[in-house]
Amino acid sequence: MIKLRFLVSLITSENDYQVQQAESAEQAARKLDVDVQVVYAANDAITQSTQILKAVQSPAPLRPHAVLFEPAGGTALSQAARAAASAGIGWAVLNRGATYVSELRKTSTAPIFCLGPDQHEIGRIQGRQFAALLPHGGAILYIQGPTEHFAAKERAAGMQQARPANVHVSILKGQWTEESAQKAVRSWLKLMTSQRAAIDVIAAQNDSMAMGARKAFQELPELDRDRWLNLPYLGCDGLPNTGEAWVRSGLLAATIFIPPSAGQAMEMLADALLHKKQLPESAVTAARSIPPIQDLQRR
Repeated sequence: MIKLRFLVSLITSENDYQVQQAESAEQAARKLDVDVQVVYAANDAITQSTQILKAVQSPAPLRPHAVLFEPAGGTALSQAARAAASAGIGWAVLNRGATYVSELRKTSTAPIFCLGPDQHEIGRIQGRQFAALLPHGGAILYIQGPTEHFAAKERAAGMQQARPANVHVSILKGQWTEESAQKAVRSWLKLMTSQRAAIDVIAAQNDSMAMGARKAFQELPELDRDRWLNLPYLGCDGLPNTGEAWVRSGLLAATIFIPPSAGQAMEMLADALLHKKQLPESAVTAARSIPPIQDLQRR
């Protein structure tokens, strides 16, 4: 029996969730006894497309049997998807949808599907966290991921939908990394508007950026530093060794657990390839608040 080969393309190696994605893929590879290559796109969609197309167009003995990727930009790489489908290579889009999946499934014999959480619902969970922490209203400093990124847009839309009308949001832009959020907050602190802002909660679309915001406030003089660091910080990803641990230690007031999807997608693809099974067009992983919303309300 042929030993399966998988290519896993992820956004960046400087983000805890992406590193956990890689670990989940490697754990699945050991469990399934398959080969896996993990590559990172350095937050660049062109780099990601080039990496994937190079693998898809390589000689048949070196080609992956399936590609799993989390999009680094605003698109889900339709050109690369079509090239993979034409070569009979399986294709899994992680943590977002892709409009071309339905079309390609009609003509390709390879398994093609999407797997990940409802990003809009993740934003709604964070909006409900805001409501629990600020029952009488207030102001949020909110650090969003790259504007063009699907998850960032969907999480922001869900948050805006679920937040109470008396909770106001000021938005800064990051790149999913701790360093990017630290730089964004540093720049914001230089503005006159930051001196007048009465912020009640610091929130970010992932745990790394929440911690980057904390680092920026730690650089302030003692009086200002203590005021900012005593605010509740909220993140998202909730991995056991990072976000969840930071909630337990008090560095974060809350996070949202998003199960890594790469390992599960590999298991689904291996099952489909080995046993000629049909996969669903899309499957959803469940996100949840840490701690539960009712515990935040008691806070």
